[in-house]
Amino acid sequence: MAFANSAVSDIIATTIQQRSGKLADNVTNNDAGLYTMKEKGNVRPFGGGNVILEEIMYNDTATNTTNSYSGYETINVGANSPISAAQFSIAQYASSVVISGLEVLQNSSKEAIIDLMEGRVKVAEAQLMNRIAADLYGNGTGNGGKNLTGFGAALPVLPTSGTYGGIDRGTWTFWQNQYYRAVTDGGAATTAANIQQYMTTVALRCVRGKNKVDTIISDSTYYAMYVSSLQAIQRVTDEKMAGAGFSNLMFYGGGTSAKVVLDGGIGSSTYSNDANSAYTGNAAGMWGLNTDFIFFRPHRDRNFVPIGGERQAVNQDAVVKLIGFAGNITSSGPQFCFRLSA
Repeated sequence: MAFANSAVSDIIATTIQQRSGKLADNVTNNDAGLYTMKEKGNVRPFGGGNVILEEIMYNDTATNTTNSYSGYETINVGANSPISAAQFSIAQYASSVVISGLEVLQNSSKEAIIDLMEGRVKVAEAQLMNRIAADLYGNGTGNGGKNLTGFGAALPVLPTSGTYGGIDRGTWTFWQNQYYRAVTDGGAATTAANIQQYMTTVALRCVRGKNKVDTIISDSTYYAMYVSSLQAIQRVTDEKMAGAGFSNLMFYGGGTSAKVVLDGGIGSSTYSNDANSAYTGNAAGMWGLNTDFIFFRPHRDRNFVPIGGERQAVNQDAVVKLIGFAGNITSSGPQFCFRLSA
């Protein structure tokens, strides 16, 4: 089965290949959380294996040998090596670019085919970017458990049970993120009058020495309340985030200075109508991130690039090319991050 224009396969391949590097960059710029990880150097490709490992250090009170002593007193030299790793699945995504034989004939000049393909590649790129950005806030249960293990799993509303990264949060309390529920913990629903108090309370719980929350991602509802809580003269923005296209303010409190970034509005990831989202129809509140402990881990060979060669159906006059991603969101210290919810 041959197309009227034998160059069509090369056009598809080169069009996608030329745009794949731009796509990978645009994905990180398309979401406030991913953008911050990129700026911190926390976009870390991995090379292989059946899972993504994130090494961690922790304090095991059962084996901790650290103690004071006096003179010739015997010192505990028992085994003390609390180093382990959290493990995360490899989530896979693909978007297709298709052209039929009839469309090749209808766009018979090479230039016309290139225009057609570029338009379709742009659509596929946008769909892939938007899906990754939306699933960043999910808990990995969407689409039959094939989605990214995003902030919904890393920073749940109530993190005192369940397993994340292969570690039981009920057993290992260091693996629990900080959390604050407005009504349950604060006694009242979040408003402009109390939102700064709630933010300060939960942000303070994340402080350990130099470890502090540096980015707070908010949905539209909570962002509006935070804006209303500020006097005009206090609306200090982070110029770098603003230059990247994110509506943002600064939060000074809770032992930290953090960017408060809006990720809401039309097509918002944090208030999704996508049936594959773990937050369909639910206002999400705020996520406080210490981006030293949150990572975007794409596979180095599947970081928004073409997958394989052309695919020509045996019973259809059409060619398909796939753009793909494989990887996940990982964490080495959810205890340094928070979730503020209703």
